[in-house]
Amino acid sequence: MADLQTIDLTVNGQAHRCSVQPRQHLVDFVRNELGLKGSHLGCEHGVCGACTVEVEGKIVRGCLTLAVQANGCKVRTIEGLSQDGDVQDLQEAFVRHNALQCGFCTSGMVMAAKELLESKPDATRSEVREWISGNYCRCTGYHSIVDAICETLAIRAGRVTAGSVA
Repeated sequence: MADLQTIDLTVNGQAHRCSVQPRQHLVDFVRNELGLKGSHLGCEHGVCGACTVEVEGKIVRGCLTLAVQANGCKVRTIEGLSQDGDVQDLQEAFVRHNALQCGFCTSGMVMAAKELLESKPDATRSEVREWISGNYCRCTGYHSIVDAICETLAIRAGRVTAGSVA
């Protein structure tokens, strides 16, 4: 067994000092050590996006990022985004458009969409599809997810009101 390493990081605004195995993945750390179950472990190969978390303001695959790599960093999970209210409008759009289905991919989708909303507020429908293409959803066929994101973009830009067709 490898020696434990001590890491200091801030998760959802709360400072943590923990001892971790050097090869423990960040998503396993936040789920198992901190009890934050919103990020899911799907493929364990960085393909599905269910494990998406934010490190220093950028989304990463939590199954490909080691907890020790987050030492000294600020990490946000879906719980942090939700408690801060940063994605309330997006979450409401997901509900309106039935973009949730089973919910397994939803946290990763919302994390990816949040980054898109901030970095490309004028994204087209095809750009939204491209942006979320790294996040798998087996339930919705993506149409309702894209509708929810596009509606949120339009609402934030003042082009429509909640519940309007984007």
